[in-house]
Amino acid sequence: MITRADFAQISDEDNSYETIDKISIHHFTNEGLTGKILRKPDFQRETNHWTPEQVLSLLECFVSGDLIPSVILWKSPTFLFVIDGGHRLSVLKSWVEDDYGDGFISSKFFGDAISESQKKAAKKARELINIKIGTYQQFKKKVEAGEIDAKISSILSRALPVQWVKGDADKAEASFFKINTQGTPLDEIEQSLLEYRKRPIAISARAIIRAGRGHKYWSMFGKENTEKIEALAKKLHLTLFEPEIKTPIRNLDLPLGGSKGIRTALQIIIEYLSLACITQTEKNQSITFGTDDVTGEQTINVLKKAERLTNRITGNDKGSLGLHPAIYYYGPSGIHSSPLFLGTARFISEKLCNNDDAFFRKFSLARKKIENALISNKELIATVLQKLGSTKRVEVYSKVINSIYNAAISSKDISEIDIVDWAGLTGKIVVGSEKIKSTSFSDDTKNKIFIKSALNHAVKCPLCEGYIDTNKSMSYDHVIRKEDGGIGESENGQVTHPYCNQSLKN
Repeated sequence: MITRADFAQISDEDNSYETIDKISIHHFTNEGLTGKILRKPDFQRETNHWTPEQVLSLLECFVSGDLIPSVILWKSPTFLFVIDGGHRLSVLKSWVEDDYGDGFISSKFFGDAISESQKKAAKKARELINIKIGTYQQFKKKVEAGEIDAKISSILSRALPVQWVKGDADKAEASFFKINTQGTPLDEIEQSLLEYRKRPIAISARAIIRAGRGHKYWSMFGKENTEKIEALAKKLHLTLFEPEIKTPIRNLDLPLGGSKGIRTALQIIIEYLSLACITQTEKNQSITFGTDDVTGEQTINVLKKAERLTNRITGNDKGSLGLHPAIYYYGPSGIHSSPLFLGTARFISEKLCNNDDAFFRKFSLARKKIENALISNKELIATVLQKLGSTKRVEVYSKVINSIYNAAISSKDISEIDIVDWAGLTGKIVVGSEKIKSTSFSDDTKNKIFIKSALNHAVKCPLCEGYIDTNKSMSYDHVIRKEDGGIGESENGQVTHPYCNQSLKN
């Protein structure tokens, strides 16, 4: 609700001004001017960390006159930057605009990238506020009609106190980090995004999470590179996070990256981009990859690496394996598993960076056995991953799936003991899932029932006998090849994986 701006470009300190000591609701109305020059630093965290209940609580405190901490501002020659209090001020503006993440301002800012979870949270916030407090428009109409009561009088006279940071941009940035390591501290993702905000993976992640929309952290790169970044980011966003998950699951058109809720998705995107950037000599890249990007070329390079990896995993490019999400990325209860998704991505990325040209053919020839092992051992794999620390799951699972692959291409049997051993849990007791006592089906159970039934009737590739993700990755193949005289009639056609059609068969 408060526009971002880059104050790092501002070099001159400006202390020649009279400071305001409070910000009221009036400042966010059409007549108010102060609200129009408020800005958040471009490195400030996303203003989406409050629950609907917290939004309501702030407004209730504001209306009832309860204590609300001061907001902290810093003045540049042009704008008033919010160093602390962005959520508080955004709540006031949201109330005035009736926009809690799904209104006119949000739609214009994010375009079609507003997730269902964001819309759901906005609807809940609006409903709570309308019941407990009422809308700003109702309040405004009462004021215009002269119907002033105690609540309205409190709103008219109330304002948030303001404190000021004096000094240059460096002083203001230092104040921000000092403030945000106290009280409600920055979490690990926020901290890394802010600390390495000019590095290519951080810029790429922020572009992908909003499909190239929202605040343009990459706008300094020039028009050509900006447009390239936005196009690549939008494509990756759609590939990884569309369609949105709805539970219980009713079809197998599942997003590769799971939910596109900001908190979860950002972590997955950062790790996915890091995996796309691994090399033969450096297998553990992170958000620190590269140097501060001043032209946009590094960011474009990272996005292209991610696109290359993604095109091998899904899509209709001729080299695409078209891995089925329900088999490779979702757990036994139909819930997306980031260790499964990222572990599989790491497995594929390592083959790419090692220039293992024979891998894709070997994988396809053994695909039936690999996928049967993954399906039949889903419960065990989920249990094994739970036994591991969260920081180890991706790396361990990439080793597990690589071991399944090696066993399959060698025509070896794959047992439960093998999977436990490959995960490094030899000699440890692995307990199965808890027995259900309820007589009703939970959403997780419904997901499990549906996926099992749907996979039993899913389309399989006649060339490798693996499952086809018909929604994202499918190719039409001539049974008798064109060069052998095959014609384009339905009797001579079959659906296959893109790689199987273009490479395995030939």
